[in-house]
Amino acid sequence: MMFLLVPALLFGLPWWTLVSAPTDGTGLLFWIGTAICVAGALCLPVAMFFGHGPAQSDPAVIVGDTLLGVLWVVFSWSVIGLFARGVLAVVGVDGARVVAVGVLVTSTVLVGWGVYEARRVPRVRTVDVAIRGLAQGLDGLRVVVVTDTHYAALNRRRWSERVVEVVNAQRPDIACHAGDLADGSVAKRQTQVDPLGKVEAPLGRFYITGNHEYFGDAQGWIDYMASLGWQPLHNQHSVLTRDGDRLVIAGIDDPTGTSLPGHGPDLPAALRDTPADVPVVLLAHQPKQIRDSAAAGVALQISGHTHGGQIWPFHYLVRLDQPVVAGLSRHENNTQLYTSRGTGFWGPQLRVFAPGEITVLVLHPQA
Repeated sequence: MMFLLVPALLFGLPWWTLVSAPTDGTGLLFWIGTAICVAGALCLPVAMFFGHGPAQSDPAVIVGDTLLGVLWVVFSWSVIGLFARGVLAVVGVDGARVVAVGVLVTSTVLVGWGVYEARRVPRVRTVDVAIRGLAQGLDGLRVVVVTDTHYAALNRRRWSERVVEVVNAQRPDIACHAGDLADGSVAKRQTQVDPLGKVEAPLGRFYITGNHEYFGDAQGWIDYMASLGWQPLHNQHSVLTRDGDRLVIAGIDDPTGTSLPGHGPDLPAALRDTPADVPVVLLAHQPKQIRDSAAAGVALQISGHTHGGQIWPFHYLVRLDQPVVAGLSRHENNTQLYTSRGTGFWGPQLRVFAPGEITVLVLHPQA
């Protein structure tokens, strides 16, 4: 029932705002608009079932996800339109047609802009981070982070190649992928992932699993990234050395990994035998994993997962589940968290007021 009721709700309010109210429920435009809304409400669950269900149909994924993203934009602005119409009613104006035009124009512009933002190579975001206990010899260490690439039904190999070019242009000392690499099997998505093998980082390239790996073939992606020269941090750590100074980089599985034997986050295992006087940078896909990281004395956690909300105003819902949506934040025990908005997109090829990013974290000793 929920599978049918949710599309009905998402289509119902836009139908009333854009079709029923401005036409007074009569005329050719009313019937054409109603037919479009009914067709969409029936098409969405079917496309999502065949796309994300057992069939794993890429064309159905593209249709269903795109329809869902456009619908969310129109629904959100239809809600705003309700309030606008209420204000107009207070001053004695029947604003049904004005609101309908406003919602339609705004939604069209935002969908167009959202597609552009999602498909473009993300902007580089550089952030200086003061790390407690970092040796002076590591001052200025450059950690380049990509995450949530979500290689999926739309073939983005050329986009992937251009992302690698931008990453290498940042001269990373360390390169990290913080999870949600791809949606689907290695056999279906490996051509999009292959360019990551050309990332250059002298101190190492490190990868952890996100929740979406566990919807498909997590172990397959761990093995495949290792074959490309990336070191998977499967509840593990590595001690990096430059000119005698050391930094620990560790990684833990996503919490959804417990669905697969031998997987799931194990922070004590990841930090076992780490040098006591060396700061730890931890890759953990979800920001909410910061609670355990802070308790363990991690200096910096790097996460993704949230996409910054991806399509406004979805970030308000994300915030119900995660302590941070985007950016650098400070937590207990002087532990810091950097949450990336993600490099790619999941599902709808839209980013509205939540642009993607390639992140350069420049590390400095904390005064």
